[in-house]
Amino acid sequence: MATWDLRGVRHHVFICNGGTCLRHGGDEVTVAVREEIARLGLDDAVHTTRTRCNGRCQDACVMIVYPDGVWYRLMTPEKAKEVVHRHLQNGEPLRTWAAYEYREDGLTRLGGTESVIGVRKRGT
Repeated sequence: MATWDLRGVRHHVFICNGGTCLRHGGDEVTVAVREEIARLGLDDAVHTTRTRCNGRCQDACVMIVYPDGVWYRLMTPEKAKEVVHRHLQNGEPLRTWAAYEYREDGLTRLGGTESVIGVRKRGT
């Protein structure tokens, strides 16, 4: 996808490549997402951005899809490819893999409570 012309983009995907997400496959998830987008011919409809920490280390690896505002958690390359196919291509968010989804009243918690690094205490 040409970043100088974003007309026609339907989805913007942010893939966390902060420290914890990198330790939990962030780079591999990024590569898988981009390869699947190319394989499905979605380059003109989907733009991806590697980010640094998104503040959800307990959900590593995190992938956020906008404008839908779906925050996917515990992403693996295989799950990320399925998100590209189902959510980005077919418009079917995979809510069972999502921690949050944007609704009119703000972000709403969706996902389970399991964590890759445990529950963090306040101030840590």
